[in-house]
Amino acid sequence: MATEPVIACRKATVRYGELTVLEEVDVVVERRQTLCLVGPNGGGKSTFLKLILGMVRPQQGSVRVFGRSPWRVRQRIGYMPQGVQFDPLFPIEVESIVRMGRINGLRSGPARREDRLATERVLEEMELLPYRRERFARLSGGMKQRVLIARALVGEPELLLLDEPTAMVDAHSEARLLERLRKLHEELTLVMVSHDTAFVSALVDEVLCVNRTALLHPLETVRDASIESLYGGPMRAVVHKHDLARGEECGHD
Repeated sequence: MATEPVIACRKATVRYGELTVLEEVDVVVERRQTLCLVGPNGGGKSTFLKLILGMVRPQQGSVRVFGRSPWRVRQRIGYMPQGVQFDPLFPIEVESIVRMGRINGLRSGPARREDRLATERVLEEMELLPYRRERFARLSGGMKQRVLIARALVGEPELLLLDEPTAMVDAHSEARLLERLRKLHEELTLVMVSHDTAFVSALVDEVLCVNRTALLHPLETVRDASIESLYGGPMRAVVHKHDLARGEECGHD
């Protein structure tokens, strides 16, 4: 029996009023793949993630996640949105933010033992244990990103969606983060948005350029020591080419 793909978008179109944000998106993501989304600001990358989460629904076409409607499998998906803000005057600690990822909205009361253990495990994975009692507002931008990724991971998802997880860190940190995620979670399917439209980690399987439409772009291995040094590891170049069938190409930021 063939295994269902983790994500299957079939000619999915999303409109906000008269504005078409995504048009006839065809994407299939298999288990354990790492898909990187690139494209211009406002091109629809974040909307694509919300489509997978079931936060928005297509006016045309279909979206299936693990073979079902996205909203039915939300508990199997971890999500780190872009630009999460907490009141800097609110004294919330790192551990409390990470533990939020165990809340499913169906229960209340004190944290269960398995929630505490899962929180401690992911804090250790993300090298955050020494900072568990730190105030979130006092952390650097890069540390805040790690905390929010830990919150997305603590629910033990099978699919992880990261909206620009490395926007506030340097290229070396981005490479280390992706390598750590792949080593610690070999069974994980990963979809991440990147602000870099030219190069992606060698650990990325496919690049989807989202600019209202969504087109897969080929990757070329980079054999340049200066590029590897700059990015902190092996990289692949994104080849931006016109799609001959549709006469379109992905724009750049």
